Amino acid sequence: MEFIYFLDIIGTFAFAVSGALVASDKKFDLFGVVIIAFVTAVGGGMLRDLLIDAHPINWIGDLNYMYTIFLAVIFTFLFKSKIAHLSKTMFLFDTVGLSVFTLLGLEKGLSFNLNPIIALIMGMISAVFGGVLRDVLTNKIPLIFEKEIYASACLIGGISYLLLTYFNMTENVIFVFSASIIVIIRVIAVKFKLQLPKIKDDLFNKN
Repeated sequence: MEFIYFLDIIGTFAFAVSGALVASDKKFDLFGVVIIAFVTAVGGGMLRDLLIDAHPINWIGDLNYMYTIFLAVIFTFLFKSKIAHLSKTMFLFDTVGLSVFTLLGLEKGLSFNLNPIIALIMGMISAVFGGVLRDVLTNKIPLIFEKEIYASACLIGGISYLLLTYFNMTENVIFVFSASIIVIIRVIAVKFKLQLPKIKDDLFNKN
């Protein structure tokens, strides 16, 4: 579990950096940058905990999340001009964070005896709603509503996790395998610019 916790912290750092970068590009002051980094990194998990009435809330129960966010903001201010050259690395961290947050949220939902479908939704909320809050607060269309296979990858990975629990496999193996599915789907989707279909015309529109 320590390895998974390490991945969780890495994902938190990557999400916080992505939030700090967006806020910085929008010319927010330091306080604004910290707030956007915060909601990006822990907003999804906080919303999940509120929905399932889990206490303490994720970041309140573990101050390492706060330390990680502050470190990410400092890192962004010191190395912003260099981070652009690390876009592939940041994408990898972000994707790992996405996969870990999905499965940790799913596991927490199951631990609260939620229906597996509801737990799956909690996992997706944990992973993507921090980014949604970031985009809404910075006046952008959220990524999951506009392009790329993002939330769908979380759902597929979560479904894989639920299916694998019926087999006699260790929890860590199931976790790593399911997380890998999310990572692979995200990498393939970005590399080949895959998107979900959009509703443009219906059967009765003849224009």
